Amino acid sequence: MDLTDPTRAVTSTLDGPVLAVLAQAGRPLTVGEVAAQAARGSELGVRKSLSRLVGEGIVRATQMGRNRVHELNRAHVAAPVAELLAGLRLELWRRLRETVAAWDPMPIYACVFGSAARGDGGPDSDIDLLLVHPAFPGEAVPPQPEGTSWIEVAAAFVGIVANMASTEPVDQPAWDRQVDQLHGFVAEWTGNRLQVVDLGFYEWYAPPEETRALLEEVKAANVALIAPIMKPTSG
Repeated sequence: MDLTDPTRAVTSTLDGPVLAVLAQAGRPLTVGEVAAQAARGSELGVRKSLSRLVGEGIVRATQMGRNRVHELNRAHVAAPVAELLAGLRLELWRRLRETVAAWDPMPIYACVFGSAARGDGGPDSDIDLLLVHPAFPGEAVPPQPEGTSWIEVAAAFVGIVANMASTEPVDQPAWDRQVDQLHGFVAEWTGNRLQVVDLGFYEWYAPPEETRALLEEVKAANVALIAPIMKPTSG
């Protein structure tokens, strides 16, 4: 799926992105405004699409002063399809969020980042996902951040990292099975490959030098799926 324009998964015509724009708009739009917001298509192409959609009745065109403006006819029987087209990316985030929120063990933090989060990836782009797992048995604890104890760090995350202090060891095989299963889900949902960056809590909270550049990329553009009360800085 092209996350820049998910409507391509349904239709290669400009009707898809045009309807998506109108479904998201809170007001009538001119041809130029629709073309500026559409993921693809020239103004001439958008004009032709709008003219056809007006003929189908799913788009209303009215004269507003000197401008002809267009809006989705939400009473049309096909209007829910336009709304679905507009919400394809949000539907993907919803499915990912609900899936990882039901995991046991559950991520401390999870987000989509990279081109999928920015919305500039193509149909062959990976969907990049950062997962932060609770500390597994035997994971090395790095030097604590200056002026902070790990007890204070864990307390700052309230119940989200309560399992770190549990007497029950975190089930690493169960975590790995969940991650493996998610690869299959994403392929089914989108046709894209899932690329997972799986960090332990300590590596995320006090990242080594080689991890900091990645966390800066995540910070620049991300869609949070599971977010604790506080997040670490990468510098």
